[in-house]
Amino acid sequence: MSTSGSTRSGLDLPSRDELLRIVGFVVLVNLVGGAAAVIGGPGSEWFLALEKPWFYPPGWAFGVVWTLLFSLLGVALYRVWRADESGERRVALGAFALQMVFNVAWTPAFFGAQNPGLGLAVIAVLWVLVVATIWAFRRVDRPAAALLVPYLLWVSFAAVLNYDIWRLN
Repeated sequence: MSTSGSTRSGLDLPSRDELLRIVGFVVLVNLVGGAAAVIGGPGSEWFLALEKPWFYPPGWAFGVVWTLLFSLLGVALYRVWRADESGERRVALGAFALQMVFNVAWTPAFFGAQNPGLGLAVIAVLWVLVVATIWAFRRVDRPAAALLVPYLLWVSFAAVLNYDIWRLN
C-alpha cells in the first residue's frame, strides 16, 4: 500500500496527515461560520414575534444544514489551499475569505440589528460573492467549486426566506 493510502480498487484515500488537515479546515470553517450565532438567532423574542412565510423550515434544520454546508466549504477550501501557488489560487482564497465575512455579517445585520431589510442587503451581496467564489474556485480546482454549489442553493433559499420575512413584517 502506498503512503497516499491507495486501496486495491485504485481509489486514492488521503494520508493520515492530509486527513487531519482536512478536518482542521472543516472545524475552522464551522467555527468561523458559527461564531455569529452567539449574537442571537431564531429563539429571540423579536424573531419569534415576526410573521414567517409558509415555507419556513423547522428550527432544527438550520443547524443541520449549516453544519453540513460549512463542512463542504472546509473541504473545498482545503482543496484550493493545497493547490500550487498561483495568482488564481490567491484570488480564490481571497474570494472565499470575503464571502465568509458577509456570511458571518448576516447574523448581526438580521438578528443583532433586528433588521430584515439590512439582512436582505447583506445576503444579496453574499449571493454575488458566493457565485464569484465558485467561479474563482473552478479556475483552481473544479471539485472544490462543485462542493460550493449546495451552499449557493441554500443562500438562494435563505435570500428568498429573508425577503419574505422582510415583506411580511
